[in-house]
Amino acid sequence: MHILITSDTVGGVWTHTQELVSGLVRAGHQITLVSFGKLPLPHQTAWMKVLPRLDYRPTEYRLEWMEVADRDIEESRRYLELLVREVRPDVLHFSQYCYGDLPADLPRIVVAHSDVVSWWAAVHGCEPQETPWMRRYRQHVIKGLQAADSVVAPSRWMLDAVCKHYVHPRQETVIYNGRTPALFNPHSPKEDFILSVGRIWDEGKHISLLLKRELPGQICIVGWEQEPGREGKETTLNARDNVRLLGPKAQSELKDIYAAAAVYVATSRYEPFGLSPLEAALSGCALVMNDNPAFRELWGDAALYFERDNADDLALRLSELKDAGLLREYEMRAYQRACDRFTAERMVAQYEKIYQDVCSTARVA
Repeated sequence: MHILITSDTVGGVWTHTQELVSGLVRAGHQITLVSFGKLPLPHQTAWMKVLPRLDYRPTEYRLEWMEVADRDIEESRRYLELLVREVRPDVLHFSQYCYGDLPADLPRIVVAHSDVVSWWAAVHGCEPQETPWMRRYRQHVIKGLQAADSVVAPSRWMLDAVCKHYVHPRQETVIYNGRTPALFNPHSPKEDFILSVGRIWDEGKHISLLLKRELPGQICIVGWEQEPGREGKETTLNARDNVRLLGPKAQSELKDIYAAAAVYVATSRYEPFGLSPLEAALSGCALVMNDNPAFRELWGDAALYFERDNADDLALRLSELKDAGLLREYEMRAYQRACDRFTAERMVAQYEKIYQDVCSTARVA
């Protein structure tokens, strides 16, 4: 099967794409991959070198959630129309909503990785104001969802959010994201520090929670401090003496940091899935998580939860893990849950089934 997949190079969607595309190619499929946003750095595309049957087309078109993206959306849609005619795929897999209604007589799925309205509601407690840009954004999302033969989300929570804020798709499926366990090292001796990974500028990630009060232990934070396209904007993140800002890291570097960390703190108040906690769990870290519904759905009793957005309760949970026996128990719980439910192999097999289903439906129609 020949699958055209779109992605972006900002955040976890690119990591998800790496796992999915690698698995599909190994399973014998041909992939045309198109990326939007910034051009990837060399370390972001190193994984492609060993993959046959992969045709990669990087672009710099802005992403649909950016407020000045209208012209880029129009031009990128035209680009994709021409590309579809050129490569003649069997199925279209869109990681953006705005391409879901692309004029092409082909089966297509749209993956709801995240969206602006559910992000805003999680961060601010209400939906965003109905500005002209927001109306256009909602229209793009609704049209894309309505035109999709199937809509996939990485959690039930995210799928419910799409239905609540936009429209109910004609067919919907939850496919949990996955990572390859062999890429991580759960057996390395642990050091006495706490790790968190995320876009520091993103209010949904809520990394600033780690700085609201003194927390027990050394804290290391990995991630971009500034939003793409706003690199000149000053940040207001003032690190405490026990907090180290490590900046962004390549996957190879991050693997070693995960392996050394004893505890991973997931501070997100908005997280449709969260690949970083999964990577930490596969590295043998105990998980301490902000008590939001997506984390509860995914991790159940395999994590310790602190009261939503409460730095004092976070400090209490971290103190509890000073007990070596409890720490070891939660390390094992998280690792087992990750291996049981969130592997790349399982994810790829489920996407293959979706592709087969939408192609079969299209042939019957």
